[in-house]
Amino acid sequence: MNRFIDRLSLLVAAASTLACSGNESALDPAGPQAARINGMAWYMFAVSALVWMAVVTALLIAARKGSTRDLADQSDSMNARLKRPVVTATSITVLILIGTLVYDVATGHALASLPRDKALRIEITGHQWWWEATYVDPVAGRQVTTANEIHIPVGEPVQIIGSSADVIHSFWIPNLAGKKDLIPGHATATWIQADRPGIYRGQCAEFCGHQHANMAVLVMAESRDEFNSWYETQLLPAAPPSDSVSKAGEAVFMSKGCPLCHTVGGTRALGRIGPPLTHIGSSYTLAAGTLKNTRGNLAGWIVDPQGIKPGAKMAPNDLSGSELQAILSYLGNLK
Repeated sequence: MNRFIDRLSLLVAAASTLACSGNESALDPAGPQAARINGMAWYMFAVSALVWMAVVTALLIAARKGSTRDLADQSDSMNARLKRPVVTATSITVLILIGTLVYDVATGHALASLPRDKALRIEITGHQWWWEATYVDPVAGRQVTTANEIHIPVGEPVQIIGSSADVIHSFWIPNLAGKKDLIPGHATATWIQADRPGIYRGQCAEFCGHQHANMAVLVMAESRDEFNSWYETQLLPAAPPSDSVSKAGEAVFMSKGCPLCHTVGGTRALGRIGPPLTHIGSSYTLAAGTLKNTRGNLAGWIVDPQGIKPGAKMAPNDLSGSELQAILSYLGNLK
């Protein structure tokens, strides 16, 4: 019974996270890439519907006018009457196929063309089961790395360079662009653009293991000024503890093996196995969209990550009540 209650609580939390974590619909394009795909989909739907209606209409007419005598009539006039609609239907089919091919090639070319050289460039790396995003900058000290949340300026193309650290993943933001596979040892390129501000939810679209369904990514589209402000904040090291509880939490964090897997800027925590935690306090979600980022959810994730996301590369942590509260205060202040 307790196990059932735990699972039910997890489902409720996940549903709450999904509901508040942004738009996720390929039928509501918010950028030029998604708009092209949406236009292609509606074109094919409309053509298919018209062809279906035409075929059904022809069958109904044939069934109404046909008779045994007509089937037995093999005269030249009968063959001529049958030939005309067949030739007409074949010609229309060829024209439809040619039109669809041209539309498809044009759409594919537009999707494959990369933005200008000065466009914002983000390197996306898929992990089991989280996303790493590195904002490329000519100045090494101005590069920013985030996890599972990507900020972009509205109305500007963003080049995405994708790769994988383990198995094949697929990067997909339905409102902004189509799917792009991330392959180990191979870089792939695409681009996204948001024409209106908002939070857009993405998902890994290639089965990548046990927690494939819990591998979400959020794209925050905001004005250029808001983006610049966010970026400058991300360049800052972690805020030092401002009270005794947070200071105790930092000591617990550093002594429990957390630095071996996680990075906290400005400290000796330099691990690269798990997501960076320099600004974890301002994240919307935990565990790649699995849970909303609240103090209670963070506590559950730290103590028993395998109970929430089985198979995740994070071991349970044996903490006393005071240690847990201290580390929660420390991480909550990392904004």
